[in-house]
Amino acid sequence: MPLEEPNWWYDKRNSTLARALNPLSLIYGHVSQRRMLRPPGKIASLPVICVGNFTAGGTGKTPLVIAIAEMVRRMGGRPVFLSRGHGGRLKGPHLVLTEVDNARDVGDEPLLLANHAPVVIARDRAAGAGLIERNRLGTMIIMDDGLQNPGLHKDLAIAVVDGDRGIGNAHTIPAGPLRAPLAAQLEITDAILIYGTASAELVKTLQNVQLPILNARVMPVGDLEWISAKPLLAFAGIGNPQRFFALLERLGGKIIDIRRFPDHYAYSMHDAQDLLYRAQQLGAQLVTTEKDLVRFDPQISEAHRQMRADCLVLPIRTQFMGSDETALEALIARLECAQ
Repeated sequence: MPLEEPNWWYDKRNSTLARALNPLSLIYGHVSQRRMLRPPGKIASLPVICVGNFTAGGTGKTPLVIAIAEMVRRMGGRPVFLSRGHGGRLKGPHLVLTEVDNARDVGDEPLLLANHAPVVIARDRAAGAGLIERNRLGTMIIMDDGLQNPGLHKDLAIAVVDGDRGIGNAHTIPAGPLRAPLAAQLEITDAILIYGTASAELVKTLQNVQLPILNARVMPVGDLEWISAKPLLAFAGIGNPQRFFALLERLGGKIIDIRRFPDHYAYSMHDAQDLLYRAQQLGAQLVTTEKDLVRFDPQISEAHRQMRADCLVLPIRTQFMGSDETALEALIARLECAQ
């Protein structure tokens, strides 16, 4: 089961735990940097766009990969997603079929992405790209996560950063959230997208970075009147659940109970029964993220089926700031022109 990230990762003070774990972080950072900077194992015949992040945990990659797929489609291309399938049991390569696959096998993000374009899951990204090529599933590969993975050459690597949390305490795992030393990660990055308003510390960290820096925010879509119609029991098992809860409150929701779960959490029958019972007790509307709801499989239990029927979701999409959507389209168009 994925573990929750510690709060002190994002405490800018030099905490006792961070200091104690720093020797391990130096070793982890050295090993991950050497692996990350290795030559790619495979160069695909299709352009590969990678959307990843510098840190462990959630930064909002999924809305961005969906937005990029829509851009590619507008340009006349056929996007196909390549995912590791976090939280799923299958190693792949495997083409996701929403009518037969479930989150326990393929992970939650692939099921969500499959509503927008074909998805291949593969722990071995090169093997996944091979399946896409052989079956002509698309004309451009959009890799969800894997910025630090050297198995597949990336033609455009975009790092997503949460504006408020930034890079946390700037330590690598386990003393902090960085997946590798920041300087080494910047070497393999072509553009940075910041979600929300960048903190003063993040602005300072990136002030000398010679890369395109784009800005965007996540915006809810669809009918939102239900948010203020009833008290809410909100729950989420994502990398940064507080961002989801705060968005509900900004939209006028009255949250009377909150349940937090680890990222990619596999909800059990007992979890579903408990959530349904608690909501009924409180007279509250259950609400969660799109990514969480797909983890409830109607074939597992009646409680899971009831969760699918009773629980509402808050769909979100990426809204670019200023001319940054055009700037990103220009970066993608260069890949098209190179083919």
